[in-house]
Amino acid sequence: MNTYITLLRGINVGGHNSLPMKTLTAIMENLGLENIRTYIQSGNVVFDYSGQDAFLLPQKIKSEIDQQFGFSPLVIILTLQEFERTVANNPFGHLVSDPQNLHFGFLASKPDQPDLIRMESLKANSEQFHLTDRVFYLFAPMGIGKSKLATQVEKLLGVPMTDRNFRTVQKLLEIANAPANHTKN
Repeated sequence: MNTYITLLRGINVGGHNSLPMKTLTAIMENLGLENIRTYIQSGNVVFDYSGQDAFLLPQKIKSEIDQQFGFSPLVIILTLQEFERTVANNPFGHLVSDPQNLHFGFLASKPDQPDLIRMESLKANSEQFHLTDRVFYLFAPMGIGKSKLATQVEKLLGVPMTDRNFRTVQKLLEIANAPANHTKN
């Protein structure tokens, strides 16, 4: 049995793409996933799965949501080990006084030709970013809402992504490492 973290983009945001977590949990249970735990209403799910076809799960989850709700969110799934490496490789953890100012952009795929020069020109002097194959780290101490880079980064990377602040990432890691069968959040 392996533990996975699922990140869905754009659900339950601004009254659009409504998807109750109980329904999402039922969808995932019907796909054979176990010990499903959700965190807040924005598409953060931790689950266990013993199958060898986990790479097919994003499309299966997306298809089920589309069939039942009429929209197809981006679904990114990471193994617990991948998620732990993402946190461990965070280059800005030592700078963070407010975990809401550090964001992890989880990428659907490795960017072929990210426009790093344009990103550098958009970032504020106080901001820092770092790109790996599948994660875009953005430290925005003045707030993500004031960041010009944050509003353009997906376009400049050329791949879809879903963003989580450091507080959410830490909480998901805590949930994933907690003993099995604890209560849902």
